[in-house]
Amino acid sequence: MRTGARETSAVRGPAVLSYYLVGGAVLLLLAIGVVMVLSASSITSIRETGSPWGHFLNQATFALIGLPLMVVASRIPVAWYRKLAWPALGVGLLLQALIFTPLARGAKGNTNWILIPGTGQTVQPSEFLKLALAVWLGLVLARKAHLLHRWQHVLVPGLVVAAVAIGLVLVGRDLGTALVVAAVVAGAMFVAGVPMRWFGIAAVAGAAVVSFLVIASPNRIQRVMAVFGGDCDESGACYQTLHGLYGLGTGGISGVGLGASREKWAYLPEAHNDFIFAIIGEELGLLGTLLVLGLFTVLALGLLRIVRRHPDPFVKITTGAIAAWILGQALINIGVVIGLLPVIGVPLPLVSAGGSALIATLLAMGVVLAFARDEPGAAAGLRARRGAVRRSLAVVGGRGRG
Repeated sequence: MRTGARETSAVRGPAVLSYYLVGGAVLLLLAIGVVMVLSASSITSIRETGSPWGHFLNQATFALIGLPLMVVASRIPVAWYRKLAWPALGVGLLLQALIFTPLARGAKGNTNWILIPGTGQTVQPSEFLKLALAVWLGLVLARKAHLLHRWQHVLVPGLVVAAVAIGLVLVGRDLGTALVVAAVVAGAMFVAGVPMRWFGIAAVAGAAVVSFLVIASPNRIQRVMAVFGGDCDESGACYQTLHGLYGLGTGGISGVGLGASREKWAYLPEAHNDFIFAIIGEELGLLGTLLVLGLFTVLALGLLRIVRRHPDPFVKITTGAIAAWILGQALINIGVVIGLLPVIGVPLPLVSAGGSALIATLLAMGVVLAFARDEPGAAAGLRARRGAVRRSLAVVGGRGRG
């Protein structure tokens, strides 16, 4: 009897581990993000609204919207995601196409947002397009798994639709988001088993397209030269990169203290958004940055476990696409902040300020949690954990009454 109990416990433990790795990492990254948005944005908020709470309250509101959506998404059966794949893709492409209408709104040369009529609130449709494309690719590539050694079945409809999605994002001049969408496609194709030689061809073609887009934009050329040109000073395109490095360098091992950043005093642009990792390094030091990197590593391990353990190809491919999105975007953001990449303009997932990005990311994590709940043995393990918690609370309550 005891041996059987040990065997059952051994099965339950690993089965639910993916769920807790993903869920725990997401919640901790979100908590760090909300706190750091408050710290990094307080001076900017005072200048804009007279109150230090403006950006923080917005981020907290978006988190309070996104968390229930994540919980709901985590309870939806996997079969329903298959049914939702085509409608979600259609809605995602339609919303992205609204950048061609009077509802489009832009900033700093990019047309990324659309206005929700009657609310004054804008939304970035490309963030939700990432999730829709990930789920749709999971469905299509899983159905064609035995045909993916033939280029025609990789091209149609997968790459054709992906090219349309990326093209719609590029029309809005948002190269950073387009690169992340391309990572979604690459992650899905890799997990689906597309031959590696085609990745080489795609990489060459993608590099050619990116090079053309960079050459066609003087602003992009300046940003690239700021990193790779070898001659950099604060007077030009290097300004933001240098001040990000100043923040990281000032923090040392343990940081200057939460709220004590100097760079957020209007020195570092987008301190609460694209460059929040620099403020984390300044205020919390090397230990704070390692904590963030560690949590992304835990998240990566949870996503990898789902890809490896789940028997459903649809789940594997969709999870791979979402992992490429979240982890790839995190690597791009951190690479920009530490000066390895030119300033591209993508937020740090779950940490940077931004409503659409945060809600879409939490929705994606809800989808992944639904997949983790569907792993073999996970449902029984979660029920056993809930039962143990209820019994413990009952015991504590009984002692309290006694």
